[in-house]
Amino acid sequence: MAAPESDSQCLFSLDPYHVSEELGFILPDPLEELPQYYQPWMDIALHVPELVHSHKLRLHINEMPLLSIQFLQKHSELRLAHLALSAMTMGYVWQEGENDTVEKLPRNLAVPYWEVSQRLGLPPILTHADAVLANWKKKDPDGPFDMENLELLVSLPGGDSVRGFFMVTLLVELAAVPALRNIPTVINGVRCGDTEAVATALEEISQSMQDMTDTLKLMHDYVDPSVFYGIMRIYLSGWKDNTSMPKGLVYEGVQEEPMEYSGGSAAQSSLLHCFDELLGIRHEETSGEFLARMRNYMPPAHKQLIQDISLQPSLKGFVQQQASERLNQAFQRCVKKLLAFRSYHMKVVSRYITVPAARARQLRKQSRESEQEMISRAPTALEERGTGGSGIMSFLKTVRNQTKYTLLPETGKNELHHS
Repeated sequence: MAAPESDSQCLFSLDPYHVSEELGFILPDPLEELPQYYQPWMDIALHVPELVHSHKLRLHINEMPLLSIQFLQKHSELRLAHLALSAMTMGYVWQEGENDTVEKLPRNLAVPYWEVSQRLGLPPILTHADAVLANWKKKDPDGPFDMENLELLVSLPGGDSVRGFFMVTLLVELAAVPALRNIPTVINGVRCGDTEAVATALEEISQSMQDMTDTLKLMHDYVDPSVFYGIMRIYLSGWKDNTSMPKGLVYEGVQEEPMEYSGGSAAQSSLLHCFDELLGIRHEETSGEFLARMRNYMPPAHKQLIQDISLQPSLKGFVQQQASERLNQAFQRCVKKLLAFRSYHMKVVSRYITVPAARARQLRKQSRESEQEMISRAPTALEERGTGGSGIMSFLKTVRNQTKYTLLPETGKNELHHS
C-alpha cells in the first residue's frame, strides 16, 4: 500500500524547519568568533566564570561600550551573539547569589541583547537553544561527535560539571536525530495508509528513544551533584516565579517596566514536544500550560514544527483502525520508551536536585558550614523548583503519568512491562 508518487499531500518534510539531517535541532558548525567590532562582548563572555569568581563581572559589563547590532548579518552570528550576551546576563544577575541580585540590566547589555533576541525570535535570557544547541565545537574538526572531542564555546561557573551538563544534553539531542528523521515517514505513512512504513519508522523511533536514555546516563560520569546544585544551578535560573527576583528584571533602554522570563529547562528542548504531538500525548492543566510556555523559548522554526506535527491526522487513531499486530507493538514500544526516558529523567532530577536540597536543609539546620558548605549556600528559592520555574518533581510525575495514558489497552496477557 505504498503512497502514490503524485500525491503531494503525502510529503511532510523537515526541510522548512531548520532541522539538520545529521544533527537534528543542534545548530550545525556554530561560529566561534564574531566580527572584530564585537570583541568587547567576547572578551567578557569568554571569561564569565573567572569574572564572577573575582566579583568583577558587573564592573566589566558596566564599563562595556554600547554596540549596534547592525554588523550581525548571518543567523550563526546572531546565535553566537545571543549565547555571549546570555552568559553575560546570567553572570551579571547572579554574581552575588540570590541575596544580592540586581533590579536592572544596564543599557549597554540590555539594548543589544533585546535587539538580537527580537531578530532571532528568542527571549532575552539563556535558553536551551543557546547553552546546548549553539554552544559546542569539536577539538578535532574531523574527529567524532563525542564527550572526548567536544568543548563549550562559552561557560558558566561550575568548572568541568558545566561542560558535562551541557555536552551530555547535547549528545541526548544527537541520539534523537534518527527519531526526528522518521517523523515525516510516520506522518506521510498515516496520510497514505502505509501500515508497514509507519511500523518501521516507529521501530526506529523507539530505538532512538532508548539511545537517548542510555546517553542521559552519562550525566553521572560528568556532572557532580554538589557542584550542580551548589554552584551551577543559580546561573541557569530566571526571573519569573523566582522569589529571589519577585519583580522580574528591568531591561534598561528597552522598557521601564520589569520583565519576567523563565530560566533554562529541559522542557525547552523541542524533542519531547515533537514526540508528544506525534504520539498524541496530551498534557493538561498546569503541566500543559508550562510546556506550552516553554515553546516560546525555542527557535521559532522548531516551535512551528511542533505545531505542524500537532495538526496532522492522528497516529494513535490510525494504529487503532489498522488490524496490524506489528504496528500496535511498534506504537506501544514508542510510548513505553518515552515513558522510560521520562522516568529516568526523574531519577536524574532526584540525584541533582531533590537529594542535595534535602541535604542543604539539614546542613542549614545544623549550621555545619564546614561540611559540604557548597550545598548549604545553594539558593533556597530553588529548593523545590526547576530552573525553569516549575515545581519540579510534581510536574515531572504529572507529565510521566499523562504519557502513560496514551498506551493502547493491553491485549496480550504476556506483554512485557519493561520492553
